[in-house]
Amino acid sequence: MPPKTAKDAVSGQDTTGHEWDGLTELNTPLPRWWLYVFYCCIAFALLWMVLYPALPIRGATGLLGWTARGAFPVEMEHANAAQAPMLARLRAATPEAIAADPALRGYALAGGRAAFAANCSGCHGAGGQGAAGGFPSLADDDWLWGGSHAAIHTTIGHGVRNGEDAAARGVAMPRFLADGLLTRPQVEELADHVLALAGNATETPAGGRGAELFAENCTACHGARGEGNRELGAPRLDDAIWLYGGDRAAVLRSIGEGRGGVMPAWGARLDPAVINMLTVYVHALGGGEAE
Repeated sequence: MPPKTAKDAVSGQDTTGHEWDGLTELNTPLPRWWLYVFYCCIAFALLWMVLYPALPIRGATGLLGWTARGAFPVEMEHANAAQAPMLARLRAATPEAIAADPALRGYALAGGRAAFAANCSGCHGAGGQGAAGGFPSLADDDWLWGGSHAAIHTTIGHGVRNGEDAAARGVAMPRFLADGLLTRPQVEELADHVLALAGNATETPAGGRGAELFAENCTACHGARGEGNRELGAPRLDDAIWLYGGDRAAVLRSIGEGRGGVMPAWGARLDPAVINMLTVYVHALGGGEAE
């Protein structure tokens, strides 16, 4: 039998007829306005499902035929039209002029940050800190080809050893051991001398020819004191910054097998305005040099 409803003696409100240990349950219905809103939401959801894509099948399922994929080109066209005046100014200006103009600089830094995250952070890190394996830091003041706006612009535009751009940066480093240019003992002596240049001297045997071998084979690119050569992109060897590691094993491998990273020629992939924005952004990461 259904429970018998009654009036609550204290509140005067109907009960549901349920009772537990002398406690009765009041029958408190939802407010009518709440029910109406609830029913309207259900009706709106059904109408939305009919008009717009809602079913997990391929293609447009709504009566209006609208899809996010179809709307994307139109939205991009509107966004490009809104950005066109500023992008035209960025294309026409040099990175130095952009950096000197507060309005252009602010826009370039914001756009450069987004372009860096999409195209560069995979190798150089989200903050330009670099990564092991030959990806240099862009946030310090140690540069392979220079840290001015012009130098950074050239590096980004033409890339490094990519085989696709005749003006790409970088030359190949000889594989002194792999190609038989030096013997294993000579490579070891040379590695000990390179480590000594960086203040990390090893117990080189007396009479070692490391300095002589360095003068004969390395100074043309790395300089007599290991100070590097920006014309060739030859890194410094007299500091504690290493692209491939500064321990003896890593230096031995660099000399014996040769090293050389590859970077795409972004000038063929990105709009000139984006290249300029990236240049200004990279220069501002912390290691940019004065013109």
